[in-house]
Amino acid sequence: MSTPELDWYKSSYSSAQGDSCIEVAITEQTVHVRDSKDVARRPFAVGRDGWAHFVGFAAVRD
Repeated sequence: MSTPELDWYKSSYSSAQGDSCIEVAITEQTVHVRDSKDVARRPFAVGRDGWAHFVGFAAVRD
């Protein structure tokens, strides 16, 4: 079974130096997350509901 290529998006909080950034790729059922400085490392994936909960939690802390 082949895995489709993912479209990665970098955080809007990314600095020009590229430090401390994550990238996400959104599919129908999951959100894939990776470190933009180490794209060779395998990303992790969470369900869309879990991602929405995390973003809501992080937004309150911003």
